[in-house]
Amino acid sequence: MAGRFVPRPAHASPDGVHRRPAVPHPAPPVDGIRRRWTPSGPYDLGLVLGPLRRGPADPTFRAAPDGSYLRTGRTPAGPGMLRTVARGGAVEAEAWGPGAEWMLEQLPDLLGAADDPEAFTPRHRLLAETLRRRPGLRLCRTGLVMESLIPSILEQKVTTVEAYRAWRSLVRAYGEPAPGPALPSGERLYVVPDARTWTLIPSWEWHKAGVDAKRSTTILRAVRVARRMEEAAAMDPEPAAARLRLIPGIGPWTAAETVQRSNGAPDALTVGDLHLPGIVGHALAGDRDADDAAMLELLAPYAGQRHRAARLILLSGRTPSRRAPRMPIGDIARL
Repeated sequence: MAGRFVPRPAHASPDGVHRRPAVPHPAPPVDGIRRRWTPSGPYDLGLVLGPLRRGPADPTFRAAPDGSYLRTGRTPAGPGMLRTVARGGAVEAEAWGPGAEWMLEQLPDLLGAADDPEAFTPRHRLLAETLRRRPGLRLCRTGLVMESLIPSILEQKVTTVEAYRAWRSLVRAYGEPAPGPALPSGERLYVVPDARTWTLIPSWEWHKAGVDAKRSTTILRAVRVARRMEEAAAMDPEPAAARLRLIPGIGPWTAAETVQRSNGAPDALTVGDLHLPGIVGHALAGDRDADDAAMLELLAPYAGQRHRAARLILLSGRTPSRRAPRMPIGDIARL
């Protein structure tokens, strides 16, 4: 149960947020280590890395004004920060921290080198037109499960605003400052907490972050077998998702949202989503009231590529107009 263990000592910062002391690491050089990777064919770095951002103020990801993208990660070798920028037909990367070499070794997979966009054949005018306008779409593969699984659990049954707020609060309070330079604003990104630290978060801190007991308990179940969860990144997408679903509280929706990112799964369609069936139904058949069964039928011609088809539909902007008020944003921390 959340709050079973006493958390590590926390220190109050000037903004009043209690954070545990950062784990010390050797001071990284101002310049990290670098690698350059050249994709084949059209390429859009923003489309590739976009799914990894959990809101505009994600403390683990930032799009910089100069067109570069920074993301942090807790790799098997330790924490790291990666900066990527598209320049001259190639992607230039620089990484810092104990996990820097691992991040650069995995760089091609992260940027979609293992993805095969040629396997997708559009069978609807909307998809063909979107593919023509967005030829640089590739599906990323992070090779890291927990960094996608935990925020996906936080997004269960709540608005994205609530989920993003919880993610920011918990990572800033219990993560550690990312290695490497600060942002131009002076702000630092954070590395997601390790598995043990997640288990030390007391129940009242989950509550303050707006996370109910069901979601926090699911996260605690997952982090206690984090090593087994991370092994799923090297598996084929279907058995990887099946392994994640062995954890009570993790269903098809959460598993798909995770393996889309960790495994670069082109067929991991998000089933059980509140909005996606209506969006797909509206785009392909003019049916804004489509349910999961109707969505699966509409996307059946794209078997093996259903997640890519859904991404293209979302990128098309062909979404139905809103007919009802937005779902109210809750704040259980006030209870």
